[in-house]
This record gives sequence, C-alpha cells and structure tokens, in this order.
Amino acid sequence: MSVEPSHPVPLRASDADREAVVAELQEAMADGRIDLDELGARLEVALSARTHAELAPLTADLLPVAPPAQPLLLKGGIAGAVRTGVWRVPHRIRAYGGLGGVKIDFTQAACRLRVVDVEVDGQTGGVEIVIPDGWVVETEHVDAGLAGLRDRTTAAKLPGSPLVRLTGTCGMGGVTVRHPKRGERRKLLRESR
Repeated sequence: MSVEPSHPVPLRASDADREAVVAELQEAMADGRIDLDELGARLEVALSARTHAELAPLTADLLPVAPPAQPLLLKGGIAGAVRTGVWRVPHRIRAYGGLGGVKIDFTQAACRLRVVDVEVDGQTGGVEIVIPDGWVVETEHVDAGLAGLRDRTTAAKLPGSPLVRLTGTCGMGGVTVRHPKRGERRKLLRESR
C-alpha cells in the first residue's frame, strides 16, 4: 500500500496554464497596470515556469478589471452537469445538484481571482468540488442539510492562490470538497508533459 506524501507535491503547470498567465499579463500591460519592462520580465518567468507555484506570484498583485455580472449556473438535472478541463473561473458560481449531481473541477481552470464565491444546493444528486493543492475553501456558511458537508482539503494555502467561499445548503445529496485523487493527479501529470 502506497502512502500519499505528507506535503503536497507541486502541481506541474501545463501549456494552457502558462498561456492563461501570459494572456493576463498582456491584458494588465494593455490596461496600464504594468509597464513594458515589467511585462517582459514576468513573461520570461511565465514561459519557463514548471509548476503552479512558480506561476502564482506573477499575477498575484493584478486585480481583474471588472467582474462578470452573471454567475456561472450549473444545474445537475437528471443527467448531471460537469465543469472540467481548461475554463475561465468567474467571480460567482451557482451549483444545483438536481438528480444527476454537479461536479466542478478547478484543477485546470484559469483563475486570477482572490475569492471565488460558490453557492451550492446539493438537492438529491449532490455537488462535488475539486480544487488544486494550494487552494483553500471556506465552508462555515454552508447548511449541512440531510447529507452533510465533506471537506477533504488541506489548509495549506499557496501565496496568490484563490479562496473558494462556499454558501448554501447540502440538501439530500451532500456537498464534497476535495483535492485531486491519485488517479486524477497521474492524469494531470501526463497532460502537463
């Protein structure tokens, strides 16, 4: 039986992760938040970064220009709903488990926000949230409902990484927040090569 390491292994950055940081830096320069010299220096680091921990400081001091007005709405319905892969994280997400459940996977998402507000309603199917190592979750404003909340995350926050702030109710299906499982980590490592 293998044992998980006690310290989180730095998650490797993919080409998509580096490209998201490059796009954010270019946008910051266009907005006048950084100058051309600073853009060049940060781009050099971004393009050679191997882990998320190396990328995070490059955009930690850059605030987004304007939050989107509408939250991302995920409804599980009968078949369920999944948000995974490479996607841009909005300020607010509403997840309704329905019968089929909702899964929100942040492990490959592009996120330049300090706080992401996620309103959950587990309903019957439940809501599952997967966050990268280094991200943290705040769960004290979630009603346990019938099924309860399972928080399987660590409290070790990387500088510049987001806080996922949960509100809402677990309902009958429950809400689970966790880091990637061993198989998911292997898949992420393969994809980042």
